[in-house]
Amino acid sequence: MNVIISNKYQALLASLDIDVIKSINGEFSVEELISQFSNFYFNKMIIDITAIKNYQDINTIQNLSVNFDMSKVILLLDDSEIVNSPMYISQLISMGIYNFANDINVVKYLINNPNSYKDVANYHNINGYKRPALNENAVDTTKGKISQKIIGIKNVTNHAGATTLTYLLKIHLEKVYKVKAVEINGNDFGYFNDNSLDSISSINFSEYIAKNSNCDVILVDLNDSSIENYCSDVIYLIEPGRIQLNKLIRKDNLIFEKLRGKKIVLNRSILSDKDVTEFEKESGSKVFFNLPNVDDKLDNQPIINVFLSNLGFSRIEPSSGSGIFSIFK
Repeated sequence: MNVIISNKYQALLASLDIDVIKSINGEFSVEELISQFSNFYFNKMIIDITAIKNYQDINTIQNLSVNFDMSKVILLLDDSEIVNSPMYISQLISMGIYNFANDINVVKYLINNPNSYKDVANYHNINGYKRPALNENAVDTTKGKISQKIIGIKNVTNHAGATTLTYLLKIHLEKVYKVKAVEINGNDFGYFNDNSLDSISSINFSEYIAKNSNCDVILVDLNDSSIENYCSDVIYLIEPGRIQLNKLIRKDNLIFEKLRGKKIVLNRSILSDKDVTEFEKESGSKVFFNLPNVDDKLDNQPIINVFLSNLGFSRIEPSSGSGIFSIFK
């Protein structure tokens, strides 16, 4: 069960489709919040930052951080210049506050997909030099802002379609985001005849990130590299055919234990929802999404948009009636 503390953004937070054990509205001092919730069990606490008295003083937030488990707290920021300044954001991160956003759709995403330090490290000013304000590179005038996402795509079964899926995600995302797509230690992108696709060695990846820091999204076909730690999210692709699954289990009979808690996507799948439920039961895993065969020559496919929306890309509008293939985490 979850707690909501709201003020200016009460209506936005009321739209969250979550179980709420307690909700309060108004302006509260940190001491008042401590007295109400210090011994109160909750899963997540979503706080409208304007509900905290004197919130623009970072010392107030520091007082909050030492009295609550901030891994369970999500801050919905306002649009003030102070709160969105590089210094304020960097100080939040220094306190161990990694889950913050000024978009309600990102808040929804963070409830089940909390950030770690690596997800916000590029906004952490540890050496005194200026970094961009939160989400400065990805301003959406209608829906707020998001931080840069680095999405890795990795085949678990052989030839599960990581390269093609990376390309499809790129051509769908680039309509509303600034996107780069790169393959690591491979040369298959050349077959798409798209000069905007990049192929690099894994040893050059950190340099590649720095070079493309102005992008909203970097999509990475990981191949055999081991650079998942650079990614804010990794999609693990499984082609759920009998032969491929049997090969996978014979190669590593602990594979699904290793994938526990990760984003498993069934790709090129002909499984029904019932089949997916059976797959989850037999493998002891949770499927994030069930993705059917798609035509890589089309740049407007509703099922790809549904998939991207589920990944937290709030500017992507999933078409109605396309949810039959989606399996929610």
